[in-house]
Amino acid sequence: MMALVGLEPDATTVFAEGCEERGRCVRDDTTGTGPKGMSRDELLALPAAVDLDTGNRALGLGRSKGYELAKRGEYPCRVLRLGKAYRVVTADLLSLLGLAA
Repeated sequence: MMALVGLEPDATTVFAEGCEERGRCVRDDTTGTGPKGMSRDELLALPAAVDLDTGNRALGLGRSKGYELAKRGEYPCRVLRLGKAYRVVTADLLSLLGLAA
């Protein structure tokens, strides 16, 4: 379902599979604007749980779509609700991205 998609032959940026075709998470390296994925090293350095915005970034999801999926219980990996905050379980996120140890 998810894949590593590089923007250059040696890039290790992670995006949701097919997001380039939908035009949602194309990275504009010349201006530094637009949604950005996370490198393999950044992903492996994450703590046990991260905020939803970080999970969204790792998956190439926009903020609104990520919160909508979490609210409906349809986020692609396990999300914890702690009070009003959402936390994404990093182990599930890494497993989904094929980076589990």
